[in-house]
Amino acid sequence: MTRSMVLCLSLLTCSGVYGASVPEDVKQLIHQRVASIAPGLKVDDIGYAPMKGFYEVSIGARLVYFSEDGKYLLLGELIDTETQENLTETRKAEITGSMLAEYSVEEMIVIGPDNPKRFITVFTDVDCPYCAKFHRDVPGLNEAGVQVRYLLFPRTGIGGRSYQRAVGVWCADDRIEAVGVAKAGGEVEFKQCSNPVEQHYQLGQEVGIRGTPAIILDDGQMIGGYVPPDQLISELGLVSE
Repeated sequence: MTRSMVLCLSLLTCSGVYGASVPEDVKQLIHQRVASIAPGLKVDDIGYAPMKGFYEVSIGARLVYFSEDGKYLLLGELIDTETQENLTETRKAEITGSMLAEYSVEEMIVIGPDNPKRFITVFTDVDCPYCAKFHRDVPGLNEAGVQVRYLLFPRTGIGGRSYQRAVGVWCADDRIEAVGVAKAGGEVEFKQCSNPVEQHYQLGQEVGIRGTPAIILDDGQMIGGYVPPDQLISELGLVSE
């Protein structure tokens, strides 16, 4: 196995299965193979892949495929050539949606209508320029019936200035106001309180976030990076007000 393949595998995170349960001896074999390639990497689930002769292995919200004998590892995307469907992306969306559904909305910063037509979950860094640009679009998204759910994802990791500012936003008396101030480059008081910022960051790692803003539609489909509001509203099947 090449060094690049090992690195690629070590960055993975996901979960998911197709159909019936995989025999325990096969699961043990695949766990052993993964451990030999990337020690410490946690496999979340093993199932039958849609491609004959391979198993689907989920580690967080990403997928790899092992041959039945555990000898071959496939890193990449499965495409159904008849339907043109990207089976890997479809499966990842299912898994991502399931992971987010298990996370309490009370542990997010929610902006928009209480009874939205659609909602999006956005991993955001309070110091990210494109996150600030996206935030200026939020009122228009709300008017179109889209609820925005923010999860705080300091790109520099836990403990740095962006992390401290994110905690300050969460601990503010008015989180919605504070996140707007922070994204506009304003000062946020470095308050301390019980907060989910580290959990947001960890969830982002498991889902496979590599940059911000990372927009996830309510069907689990991920849109990496900034998207103009009209395009996003259209993607959601809505009409701009």
